[in-house]
Amino acid sequence: MRQKFLYIENQKWRPDPTLKNGASARSLMSRKTITEDNMKRIRTMALLFVVATMLSGCALTLPVSATSNPVGSKVGTATGTGYLGVLFFNADASIRTAAKNGGITKISTVDIKQTNMLGIIVTYETIVTGE
Repeated sequence: MRQKFLYIENQKWRPDPTLKNGASARSLMSRKTITEDNMKRIRTMALLFVVATMLSGCALTLPVSATSNPVGSKVGTATGTGYLGVLFFNADASIRTAAKNGGITKISTVDIKQTNMLGIIVTYETIVTGE
């Protein structure tokens, strides 16, 4: 049976005096308290889920290009880190910088690795292989 409550002017919920089956106001208030406790648990669980989701990081490596040059033993990387997705200070994750860092003159493959932590810190790493 659904419980009926009246809204009183002083902003509090009171049990409807016309309830059936001899239900007392005290039993109704304890049921209301149990419902509030369940809602608190649900809110707490939802909050924990949101926090756990936000604390997880994501890393993704994608191929960008490949040439007909043979795959060499040299690997060069260049990294750029940004904050809030828009603030990049002296970040150079270009293919040219990665090739220069690895001493590569003939590029064979180019990959980009993106790491995202909470959407706050984003790191792009360009990986170049070749001779």
